[in-house]
Amino acid sequence: MSESGRPPSQNTHVPGGDNGDKQPREPGGGILMGRFYGVPIYVAPSWFLVAALITWVFGGQLDTVLPELGKVRYLVSLFFAVAFYASVLIHELAHTVAALRFRLPVRRIQLQFFGGVSEIEKESDTPGREFVLAFVGPLLSLVLAAVFFGGMQLVESGTVPGVLLAGLMVSNLIVAIFNFLPGLPLDGGRMLRAVVWKISGKPMTGTVAAAWVGRGLALAVLIGLPLLSYAGGLRDDGGGSGVDSLTDALLAAILAAIIWTGAGNSLRMARLRERLPGLRARTLTRRAVPVASDTPLSEALRRANEAGARALVVVDGAGAATALVRESAIVGIPEHRRPWVAVSGLAQDLTPGMRVSAELSGEDLLDTLRATPSTEYLVVEPTGEIYGVLSTSDVERAFLAAMARPGA
Repeated sequence: MSESGRPPSQNTHVPGGDNGDKQPREPGGGILMGRFYGVPIYVAPSWFLVAALITWVFGGQLDTVLPELGKVRYLVSLFFAVAFYASVLIHELAHTVAALRFRLPVRRIQLQFFGGVSEIEKESDTPGREFVLAFVGPLLSLVLAAVFFGGMQLVESGTVPGVLLAGLMVSNLIVAIFNFLPGLPLDGGRMLRAVVWKISGKPMTGTVAAAWVGRGLALAVLIGLPLLSYAGGLRDDGGGSGVDSLTDALLAAILAAIIWTGAGNSLRMARLRERLPGLRARTLTRRAVPVASDTPLSEALRRANEAGARALVVVDGAGAATALVRESAIVGIPEHRRPWVAVSGLAQDLTPGMRVSAELSGEDLLDTLRATPSTEYLVVEPTGEIYGVLSTSDVERAFLAAMARPGA
């Protein structure tokens, strides 16, 4: 399944669902395992939990099929867990390749508890690209299932290679089928969104339709999976295992919660994306007054108050901006010391990334600010003239206000 998640996008996949840094970790990323076309691949700590669970469950099944393995069956089972998640990674790489082909930036790939996520940072600009981007993941899972099925024909059944290939064939088939289900946040939901978008001409209409189908799918999983398991247990032994029924109900609840939450998040992000154009650098910018670097802070603040400005820009003799006086630094200076403190001691030198156009808005504005993190930015007209200062805190407040509006 694919998911779009920073404001505004990202893509997630579960195994039954699918959206020069030398540091081994990033916040929420996990352990860096490598890069693919520059995209970092992380393994979340939760993966080790599910790998242990798969090793234990599959090991128990091997004890029935290949009892002669003894304790070695757990090594075989661990190999299966790693190979299965390698298949999930290939699924994610398919989404990543498609995204990069469409010039959509991919923040990272992460393997986690219920599969993987490809964090694609922009939405597709056409329904056709959206459909292809979603379709390639489960398609690759189907191809892998076919490859493993072909491998089964080359080895004897009832052997370790035969059992492993059969398990990988079935698991990839399940991943593909689950991801084709037409509800967000699964890949099938994004495909449904693309179809409705194409018919209606409105991406939001497609998102609403696919999100509500996703919520219905979550309820179907919550109720249907335990019922199917219970019915199968009745046919097998005339009663159902209480432990198995409880396990199935717990698994159904977790999957349903993931699907329901993902559908809701997709809907909220789409509604927020509609409102992002309202975030305009020009309307959020504070008026600023230019001051020389040796101007006392008290004098600079006096000029700002007279002009009705809320920011200070340090300029050189030619009037060109060289630095921004940090608001947090001003607050930290007691009023009685301000006549003796020059604004240069409170200023942050301007870097190219701290100059933003007054014409920026929406996603373009957010992307620009993310590229060069800072507390303040110099806003300039297309002609290069100083327009004012943009504070990150003002952008954050406007963003949160958009999220808090009814229906967001």
